[in-house]
Amino acid sequence: MTPSTLQGRTPRAMGAAYRLARHVAAAALLTLPLVACSDEIDQLLSAESPARLSESGLLQPSNAALLVASSVADLECALGSYIVAGGLAAGELVDATQTASRWSYDRREVLPTDAHYSTFSCEGLGVYTPINTARHTNDQATKKLEEWTDQQVANRQRFIATTAAMAGYATLYLGEGFCSATINVGPELTSDQVFDSAVVRFTKAITAATAANDQNVLNLARVGRARAYLDRGNKAAAAADAGGVPVSFVYNAEHNTLSTRRQNRVFTQNNQGLAVTIAAPYRNLTVQGVADPRVRITNANRLASDQVNPLYTQNKYGSLTAPTPIATGIEAQLILAEAQGGASGISILNALRARAGVALPPLTAAEEAAFATTLAEERNRELFLQGNRWYDLKRLNLPQVPAAGTPYAKGGTYGNQRCWPLPDAEKLANPNF
Repeated sequence: MTPSTLQGRTPRAMGAAYRLARHVAAAALLTLPLVACSDEIDQLLSAESPARLSESGLLQPSNAALLVASSVADLECALGSYIVAGGLAAGELVDATQTASRWSYDRREVLPTDAHYSTFSCEGLGVYTPINTARHTNDQATKKLEEWTDQQVANRQRFIATTAAMAGYATLYLGEGFCSATINVGPELTSDQVFDSAVVRFTKAITAATAANDQNVLNLARVGRARAYLDRGNKAAAAADAGGVPVSFVYNAEHNTLSTRRQNRVFTQNNQGLAVTIAAPYRNLTVQGVADPRVRITNANRLASDQVNPLYTQNKYGSLTAPTPIATGIEAQLILAEAQGGASGISILNALRARAGVALPPLTAAEEAAFATTLAEERNRELFLQGNRWYDLKRLNLPQVPAAGTPYAKGGTYGNQRCWPLPDAEKLANPNF
């Protein structure tokens, strides 16, 4: 079951008015002087929007399904932007626009004063504000659901599991994408501290999903917590979570054409808008001479929109409505392989290569001997354009391509950045700075 169904209660389209009121308040969290007191934040969030829709009026048990659907949509939009921006920074994609403010992603030289990455929307390829908005709205939804009762809200435990898991992923993206972060106008946190915070949310989701007997959301939270544990360096805990997830499991972010916000961001940016092109290292990948079906790329035989870079398009997401994986059993298996290593890790990678639809040759002796390098490359291909590569470069200390100092086609040179800085916009609005 996909997150949008919410057991058939409310489609995402019904969340538009609710998102308007909530996003006005959420935007204020980055633009106004803020305080740490939760009561005062609640007062801020109860302010009327231009549509005269009150947060407090909408945060009612009768609107629970709408609240959950809208919060999930926040995470889905943020993820799409994070995949593209992180893909540019990680060398999966190359920017193909004439918009100079986007080039800093590509050149790996984002500055804390830059507005594009910090305050732009998910439609505009911002990352900090969309991710923090998704984290805030899902945390808020979880809190309200915990205050209400099963008598007031049907499927309450499942809703709690869903929003807690989505809050966990948003927190995870903060830890992976940024050098440091803050949560709820708190102090500056290291990535490890942010990962610990993500684990708390995923644990809450696992507890609620177990109570609701919802295996789908349970596996969503298990993969997220396993990823957070692996990021934290706790391989044993990561393996324990990942090992319980079926290989066939997929939990998708859903997309539609009702608005640009709801569209598949990779397809919009690459295949439709020609605003990014697939980077050279991904254009002709093979395994022992066999074309790798996990990274399928098409040469469009034309220039992209900047009239500088050749246009190559991805075939992973085939339309504006193609779903984007948030968590999969494939990722869980890769986490398990890394955590266990040795013969077990080799066996897992061989099984992934041999599965239906991939059917690639098993690891060579040389690949087995260089297991860490092989594992990193298998992750690179299996998780292509899913939002994992940017942090893998930092976590696994992988070489950057192009290397730092290489001339950039539209001016300047590539930097050596491996995470985005905490934006000045956050610091100026946070009394801890």
